Amino acid sequence: MLKGLALTPPVIGRISIGRVVEKNGKRLPEKDDEFSITSQVQSKDGWVNHPVDEQLRKDANAKLRSIPVRLLFDDPDLNFRASYSLFDRNTGRPMCVGNGESCKRATASGMQVAECPSPDFCELAIGGNCKPYGRLNVRIGDDDELGSFVFRTTGFNSIRTLSARLRYFQAVSGGLLATLPLELRLRGKSTTLSRRAPIYYVDLTVQSGMTLTEAIASAKCLHEERKTAGFDQDALDRAAREGLATGAFDESEEDGAAVAKEFYPDQTETDAKAGTAEHRFQRGLSQKLQEKAGRIGKPLTGEHNSN
Repeated sequence: MLKGLALTPPVIGRISIGRVVEKNGKRLPEKDDEFSITSQVQSKDGWVNHPVDEQLRKDANAKLRSIPVRLLFDDPDLNFRASYSLFDRNTGRPMCVGNGESCKRATASGMQVAECPSPDFCELAIGGNCKPYGRLNVRIGDDDELGSFVFRTTGFNSIRTLSARLRYFQAVSGGLLATLPLELRLRGKSTTLSRRAPIYYVDLTVQSGMTLTEAIASAKCLHEERKTAGFDQDALDRAAREGLATGAFDESEEDGAAVAKEFYPDQTETDAKAGTAEHRFQRGLSQKLQEKAGRIGKPLTGEHNSN
């Protein structure tokens, strides 16, 4: 096994509620009021739709606002991984990933461990480029039981809601997350900050037409069927946990480039100063960490531990 390479859940497609559009020569994020399910292939017009997108729509003009899904793992933190993340917008390389207590930072002198006070209180989170970043892996259909579709988000509402739902479902089902019949749902709300305009976020519920009690009964039945057939869910969770622990960052530079384009739009004249500050951040980060090494951490050596 390659050391330093995180083994993330295999991805066969993407789920999104927005897209990046080009306006006046600049790439800008544009929100949507429905899901899009795409492949991992891009054309000049954007991501190419996955065949399952059309299958789930009742007709060509229907809005896709719910998706029946199952999870890969019983552990909530394996299904949904959330962190504060900062990417290099030019290369897509992860630069700093933390959880509000500790973080890992890539520096010229190697990987460093430091305190993570969250972006609001971190002197290195310059220009608003460090954001909460979540990745939810789900199964759609039964064609590939170990392949997943990934939903990536920097939205606080989606991150908080998905984190809570996963823990609640794990608790009430006795830990049988992987066999619960669930559904991704798009919800909208207005806030003071949105000036009464609707904002959309992703929720996770039991599948339509089922009560929670019925969903739990179904999960127990499927769990026993799998167990009888020799399917070892505990071993799968353990393998996934060990795979994630082999790398410092979940995202590769290639995946990070797509993330940076989607969540870090092109700079405008108004944020040029932030861009300059970002370059200063890259140049001065190693020196700052070395000065604080005695107080906030020490370099990583050997194999990396998971967050």
